[in-house]
Amino acid sequence: MSETQSQLPTDIWICASWQEYEQAIANLLNEKAKSYYYKGHMRLEIAPVSFDHGKDHVVIIFAVTLFAALKGIPATGLDTTTFRKTGVQDCQPDVAYYLRESAQTIPAGTGIVNLDRYPAPDLVIEIAKTSLLDDLDTKRCLTTSRFASTLYEELGVVEY
Repeated sequence: MSETQSQLPTDIWICASWQEYEQAIANLLNEKAKSYYYKGHMRLEIAPVSFDHGKDHVVIIFAVTLFAALKGIPATGLDTTTFRKTGVQDCQPDVAYYLRESAQTIPAGTGIVNLDRYPAPDLVIEIAKTSLLDDLDTKRCLTTSRFASTLYEELGVVEY
């Protein structure tokens, strides 16, 4: 990635150093964008703001939260939260949950969840429309991926 590049490509994985990734996401602070960093590559996604995505998002959050409540499972749900292993990995899943003993692990007031300090969430959910293939490949766990293992798997996420 060149520093002279004015418009970064979105919805694809591109080679980038951690420093280039940090610079790119700093430039996106006012944008509704999600970002991922994994094995020397970054991916920027313009956050979907469609009716369908929003509706699906709410239904999934409600369903998981209701299920956990009915089963008596302590759960802390998170909406578009950044999880980071500094210099190594970064992701912003649509929905994440800490369950059971880990439900109270992250203190209130935490911004970006530092995975060098805190555990990874137990459950991660991606709501896909345009990113489905990537969600099922690099972020999931198909061994045919050019990354060989997956972002969420390596972060220690139990269920995707």
